[in-house]
Amino acid sequence: MPSNITPEVTGFFDEASNTISYIVKDPTSIACAIIDSVLDFDIASGRTSFESADKLIAHVEEHDLEVEWILETHVHADHLSAAPYLKKKLGAKIGIGANITTVQEVFGKAFNAGTEFAMDGSQFDKLFEDGEAFQIGALKARTMNTPGHTPACMTFVIGDAAFVGDTLFMPDFGTARTDFPGGSAEELYKSIWKILQLNPKTRLFMCHDYKAPGRDEFKWETTVQEQREANVHVKEGTTMEEFVAFRTQRDANLSMPKLILPSVQVNMRAGQMPPPEDDGTSYLKIPINKF
Repeated sequence: MPSNITPEVTGFFDEASNTISYIVKDPTSIACAIIDSVLDFDIASGRTSFESADKLIAHVEEHDLEVEWILETHVHADHLSAAPYLKKKLGAKIGIGANITTVQEVFGKAFNAGTEFAMDGSQFDKLFEDGEAFQIGALKARTMNTPGHTPACMTFVIGDAAFVGDTLFMPDFGTARTDFPGGSAEELYKSIWKILQLNPKTRLFMCHDYKAPGRDEFKWETTVQEQREANVHVKEGTTMEEFVAFRTQRDANLSMPKLILPSVQVNMRAGQMPPPEDDGTSYLKIPINKF
């Protein structure tokens, strides 16, 4: 869906998880959306805090914004979502791709979540279908299913910008891993080229940056054209067979993200902790020898 309105995009970098959260504003109104928020979590103590989310809230309040959407590009494996906290403080609806139900089924069983865990996506306010149109104020937006990293990965195309989650990194760092349950290097290749069919000038915003070797600064904005010309894993001329062979070999040597076990349990519940047990405390599970 074309739009002649260019969104105002403000990125908030969380160095602990190398995550970038975004506030995306309609320049013609006070309407905005928050994408990929972070709940601070100390795995050693099991304590949560809200410094990262409070920075988003402070920006919203300072600029008198109205948050219409709290969006998730996918079920993150490297940080916990602050979506429920932001919804309580700011209102707005929490949205994710409709394929969240596939992730919930896989990981609900993996964590033996129990019959109280609904695998129908009902923890979220909105499940977006592929190609669905929505608005942020007067900003026209649409969704693109971009699976491969996870089955529920979704790119949000908002005006002349696209928020790609973990599908792509900066051109000098490459692409996402595909070895999580439900991941697929073939699907990721197709999803990347789906994104790269957008207008070459489309601004692409990454969910993470890890500073590629030789680069001194964190960066998270690039363009379709730059990715097509210079992505170190997949660019013009890279075949699916080449990409799949590379990605499969590389993924086999990657360690698991340090927060994957707590993150997935929380994020598949739209950022909510598992239900408290009979002592009033919520517990996160560590499956032994399962992954």
